[in-house]
Amino acid sequence: MREFNMVQKECIVVVGPTAVGKTAEAIRIAKSLGTEIISADSRQCYKEMRIGVARPSEEELSTVPHHFIANHSITENITAAGFEKEALGLLSEIFKQHDHAVVCGGTGLYIKALVDGLDEIPAIPDSVRNQAIAIYGEKGLSGLRDMLLDLDPGFALRGDTNNPHRMMRALEVVLHTGLPIASFQQRQVSNNGGEMTDSNFNTRVRNFTIRYRFMQMPREELYARINSRVDNMIKEGLEEEASALLAHRNLPALQTVGYKEWFDFLDGNCSREQAIEKIKQHTRNYAKRQITWFSRLERQSLENKQ
Repeated sequence: MREFNMVQKECIVVVGPTAVGKTAEAIRIAKSLGTEIISADSRQCYKEMRIGVARPSEEELSTVPHHFIANHSITENITAAGFEKEALGLLSEIFKQHDHAVVCGGTGLYIKALVDGLDEIPAIPDSVRNQAIAIYGEKGLSGLRDMLLDLDPGFALRGDTNNPHRMMRALEVVLHTGLPIASFQQRQVSNNGGEMTDSNFNTRVRNFTIRYRFMQMPREELYARINSRVDNMIKEGLEEEASALLAHRNLPALQTVGYKEWFDFLDGNCSREQAIEKIKQHTRNYAKRQITWFSRLERQSLENKQ
């Protein structure tokens, strides 16, 4: 095995909201550098989910080597810490052959985990995980919030309480360990020594450099692209895909825009047209949260260069 200097290696991280064109840009960069792509999308890694998560097409996947795409089952509980470990292993292998690697995705926490690191959270027993899933299935978001207000008020007041996956994760951690999830997350220092302001991360220097490619476009244009993408998903068979996954609806992986709305339709809680409009609306809402997250990350990146 040939030796190489990791300090000379560079990871190019392509980030931005859903439907902004990250996949095409990542492929363009990877082709120009003759390297490979690691997805940083928390849903495209599930092989049972294709249409609803806008997985790259077979043609796109064949253009350059992709990793962390359709390589896990929805029955697995993939976390940011798990992604961090897997992605670092992939980068190590890529850097044996290439001086650059491309990371592409819109899951902000996964990007943070890869760039800055996360402390290891103890393995959660299936019985505890199933307890959190059952609470959500029976009582919804309000039931999760009520329990977290008692057990982890810090997360309940400041965490992403509109995201059932993260709420269930926070609940299962505190149920199993007796500690709030924030106690396993610390402050971080970036690769070039600049201090990050996010209180959820801590010092863990990466021995390769990071270069961001922040993608954006006018809000109205992005929303139009989202609406068009949803229409295309319907034509490609999103309804059939969601119907095939109905029996697994309580799994964390399926607490996802594009599936939850179809489950409501299949339950008779809304019309087909209403389900489609909800998918568009909720996807636009998600994109708005992504814009906020990555705008903050871009500001931090610029501050660290000063």
